[in-house]
Amino acid sequence: MASLGELSALTLRSGRLMPSVGLGTWKIPKDRTATVVHEALKLGYRHLDCACDYGNEAEVGDGIRRALDDGTLRTREELWVTSKLWCTYHGREHAPLALNRTLADLGLEYLDLYMIHFPIPLKFVPFETRYPPEWVHDPDAAEPKLEYSGVPMQETWGAMEAMHASGLARHIGVCNVMTSGLRDLLSYAKVPPAVLQVERHVYLQQPQLLRFCREHDIAVVGFSPLGSGSYVELGGATEADSPLTEPTVCAAAARLGVSPAQVMLRWGVQSGAGVIPKSNDLGRLKQNLDIFSFALQDDEMGALSALDKRRRFNDPGIFTTFMGSFAPIFD
Repeated sequence: MASLGELSALTLRSGRLMPSVGLGTWKIPKDRTATVVHEALKLGYRHLDCACDYGNEAEVGDGIRRALDDGTLRTREELWVTSKLWCTYHGREHAPLALNRTLADLGLEYLDLYMIHFPIPLKFVPFETRYPPEWVHDPDAAEPKLEYSGVPMQETWGAMEAMHASGLARHIGVCNVMTSGLRDLLSYAKVPPAVLQVERHVYLQQPQLLRFCREHDIAVVGFSPLGSGSYVELGGATEADSPLTEPTVCAAAARLGVSPAQVMLRWGVQSGAGVIPKSNDLGRLKQNLDIFSFALQDDEMGALSALDKRRRFNDPGIFTTFMGSFAPIFD
């Protein structure tokens, strides 16, 4: 079993350490984002997970500036910031525009990690038309739907490599890509992906994907590490889908004197991945970071591993059908 402290960071192929617990900023309301980010940084978070599509990067930047101004952060270099390239910017001429917009919104000169958000290339939408552009190409069309650009992943990855070479993206990676996509990417990548970000929790553990990444020196970060919570209001889950009420989770929490959420997050890092939980609540923010003062026993890890249902909550093959389209990537 790993010692309590050594799981606090993931070592990337570059040798850089990425904090294994980050603050997810998806669905944090814009009017709360700057405050939540600032409070999280004061609590000790040093990893922020952002994206163009979240629509709040300017507010994340405000929170970072507050932390630099009041001395919470002594320097920008203390902080790990991740962002993501949206689907409408996959073309080689559009990707640098997207990165520059993200950097301007965040008020930063570089990103620690820039990732392709989904392997779904959509037609370009100019900033002045709509930003963030979201999924549907023309919301005012008679039949709004996704419109694909046909840009191959190899072209997009070449653009990512160019941004890496420029120093604007210190590391590059991909999200929502499975082993076949990674194998194809590795066949032509001059700069291999440093990180893969995927949905990962006890109901969707993806052990083969994790093993593949470990064998190819790709760090894994799990989004939605607490399971279904973020998807209830979107219609992708119900309250009954939450793994936080599982007896196995609750028993481990009771033994350790911690919350079920802390058990879930500890399982995530103890099984070899990073986690990026989101919360607007100061108490939960503190709890979510406090997962290195205890460890799960081997039998508890085994019992939690047995909860795997291959239950995916974030699946564009399902939610894009409500946009007049069909964009499966996992089947």
